[in-house]
Amino acid sequence: MALSTSPEAPIPVGQVSRLIGGWIDRLGAVWVEGQITQLSRRPGAGVVFLTLRDPSHDISLSVTCYRRVFDQVADVVSEGARVVVHAKPEWYAPRGQLSLRAAEIKPVGVGELLARLEQLKKSLAAEGLFSLDRKRPLPFLPQLIGLVCGRASAAERDVLENARHRWPAVRFEVRNVPVQGARAVPEVIEAVRELDALPEVDVIIVARGGGSVEDLLPFSDERLVRTVGEARTPVVSAIGHEPDTPLLDLVADLRASTPTDAAKKVVPDVGEELTRVRQLRERALRAVGGFLEREERGLAAALSRPSIRHPQRMVTERAEQIDALLGRGRRTLGHLLDRADSELAHTRARVVALSPKATLERGYAVLQRGDGTAVRSPAEVTGGEELRARVCEGAFVVRVTDGTDDGNGAVTPSA
Repeated sequence: MALSTSPEAPIPVGQVSRLIGGWIDRLGAVWVEGQITQLSRRPGAGVVFLTLRDPSHDISLSVTCYRRVFDQVADVVSEGARVVVHAKPEWYAPRGQLSLRAAEIKPVGVGELLARLEQLKKSLAAEGLFSLDRKRPLPFLPQLIGLVCGRASAAERDVLENARHRWPAVRFEVRNVPVQGARAVPEVIEAVRELDALPEVDVIIVARGGGSVEDLLPFSDERLVRTVGEARTPVVSAIGHEPDTPLLDLVADLRASTPTDAAKKVVPDVGEELTRVRQLRERALRAVGGFLEREERGLAAALSRPSIRHPQRMVTERAEQIDALLGRGRRTLGHLLDRADSELAHTRARVVALSPKATLERGYAVLQRGDGTAVRSPAEVTGGEELRARVCEGAFVVRVTDGTDDGNGAVTPSA
């Protein structure tokens, strides 16, 4: 229950400490998992002092146990080991300190750690964190490389020496951090975020040498994996040796089997590139030379053609053909005109022979009324009617009078 206090009626520190101790004493024993970051075994002391840390959070608790409890696991437990402790919370009133009194300590086996890592791996894979679509390509020639590694470590030396041997002008932005132990995860995360925030950094390498499964556990931490997955800068994982596969390898944009392999994959070899440039130049020269040779051969073949060597011959041949065609056309046209003239003469003769004028020239005449119609029968005219008589040389007017029939159906008029 809450205490009733005021500035005028405070309670002593000792009473507060005792009350806190009473509340904590009501808590039962719990099983706690963590990583041992400090271990103190004083000679002759009956109590062993431990510091148990949560690897995923920056939280630690003090643990005490009797020596006989710790001696049962002393051969397999040391600083950095993961353990499961069955302990009861205790409050040390004189100093106001909270600790755990361990009654049993069990080391977390490698098999159990691997099983937990496999479960975390499946969970993160289901989120798509390891998808190939998320992988970003590395720049061909990074101007500035971020390197996260242990201080004065073999991994740092391998990356720097191999990279500078391959490309002497390469530059590095190095962040030295603990690569195992209690501070490894938060400091590696901070270093990755710091390098990722620098716009001039083109790629980040996280490197560490080989080690046991427990030593490489920080690089399978969920927070570190998610931090690398959220980075905008391509990240290369170079943890341990070839068989080692922490979860960082799966989320990184490129996995290198060793720190040396990371340097080879991130930085091109200047000698190889110069050789490639030389080969490309030679290939380009051969291609251009071959192209020129083909064009020269084609030009020579074109110039060797008769139409190119003696172009006037083609004109002369065509002129002769034109003359022959012109003569043939003239002859054909002459024949056609002669035939047409002959046909026209025959047609004209037939037309003249059938013409009324030819009949008039033989002495016949045509009688026409005033409206121009021809008289074809004596019955069509009346006495005294004036008619127009048309003869070969002209026409004149006649008048119909009573006449006699000549026996041939004709009436002889009198003019």
